[in-house]
Amino acid sequence: MTDKQIHVLGLHRELADQLAKQAITTELYSDVEPNNPIHSIEQALSHYQQTQCQGVICLGGGSVMDCGKLVAAQIARPDKTTVQLKGLFKIRRQLPPIYAIPTTAGTGSETTVAAVAFDPIAKQKFAVTDLCLCPRAAVLLPELTYDLPPQITAHTGMDALTHAIEAYLGIIGTDFTRQKSLNACDLIFANLLPAYEQGRSHQYRENMLLASFYAGEAFTRASVGYVHAIAHSLGGYYGTAHGLANAILLPKVLRWYGPAVEDKLATLAEHCQIGVSKTSSAAKARAFIEEIEALNRQMAIPPGLSELEPEDIPSLAKQALKEAHPEYPVPKFMDLNSCEKLLKSLLMAQ
Repeated sequence: MTDKQIHVLGLHRELADQLAKQAITTELYSDVEPNNPIHSIEQALSHYQQTQCQGVICLGGGSVMDCGKLVAAQIARPDKTTVQLKGLFKIRRQLPPIYAIPTTAGTGSETTVAAVAFDPIAKQKFAVTDLCLCPRAAVLLPELTYDLPPQITAHTGMDALTHAIEAYLGIIGTDFTRQKSLNACDLIFANLLPAYEQGRSHQYRENMLLASFYAGEAFTRASVGYVHAIAHSLGGYYGTAHGLANAILLPKVLRWYGPAVEDKLATLAEHCQIGVSKTSSAAKARAFIEEIEALNRQMAIPPGLSELEPEDIPSLAKQALKEAHPEYPVPKFMDLNSCEKLLKSLLMAQ
């Protein structure tokens, strides 16, 4: 499974040839759409069934990997629609084997227990989460990301950074997830901007793939927070690229958390050698947030969202908080008024 762009570029051919040499017959489905709408999943499922496939190899970004996961989920649970699988542990069956080969460094879907889909009728993104959705193996090949456009490099890289930070700030983290978050943040601050500027550098691309994988390992266990909840809401309404929404929202949500996250942000700053001259946790936390804002500016990511309509803000806020509560283990609870105010700040920043 892949998308039209990868098909046109022919990135799938070598993989198909190598599998053929192992006497493995393949079928190509290359019509996965951005944001993974439900009808795209249904079309892929139909192709899988008609060609009597026995497993899924996902070659692409987050939408491709999530689509492949949900096709496998539907094979295991033909009694349920994709919408009926929304939420936690609705599959509970063994899936056909799933293998993931990411062509972007950001979503972490190659190692997570979740898959995100888009319901165009409800204008809502939602997650299906179950342990069986984790791929059997992930293959990280930097060469596949060499020609990723700078904008997509920026957006997906900031997606990975958001995964790492939200997993670290959540209240159910473990020693394992905290270390993975630290490793991911360190790699992203050191390699994202160079990868954005020097796309064909093997080392920068490899480090970003590792960072995305580590961040995925962290958030699939420790979950995410309000940045993701609001970004999903924006994506459902406007089709906003998920990584772009995360990048814009991340510093704003971190500032809203305030003292509740200062100590943890200070630890992240120290680990990433940010704000080394600062002495207090509050100062280190501010320096960390300012570093995120500086990274956004250097990669031409705006501080606000041009497509946001003021009249949509109440509905966007309600949808975001419905997603976040009670499942996301956030360090501080956000009420509806605070969420609306944060969204309004995106208008003022345009």
